[in-house]
Amino acid sequence: MEKRYSEMTHAELREEIAKLHEKAQKAEQLGIINEVYVLKRKIVMAEAYMLDPADFKQGATYRIKDEPNETFTIDYLKGNFAWGYKGESDELTAYPISLLVK
Repeated sequence: MEKRYSEMTHAELREEIAKLHEKAQKAEQLGIINEVYVLKRKIVMAEAYMLDPADFKQGATYRIKDEPNETFTIDYLKGNFAWGYKGESDELTAYPISLLVK
């Protein structure tokens, strides 16, 4: 039975991320684009569990990884997800903390 990311140590998470990168690379070479997107999302989630949510502050604004012109303002944190507002939107959205850049 597989462990949840929340149950893994940092070393196990690094190993899992390396495996996922390898699988994503193979899927990309085979042209299985849907699989690439799924694996990249899993990488983002595993990376979120390597970060400390306490390092992210309510009310602070962060850039969004891979979206250079977008910002995200945290309303609250729940686990390894930041809930808040993207740009000028008034729609509450969630992002894994690994996608937020100071």
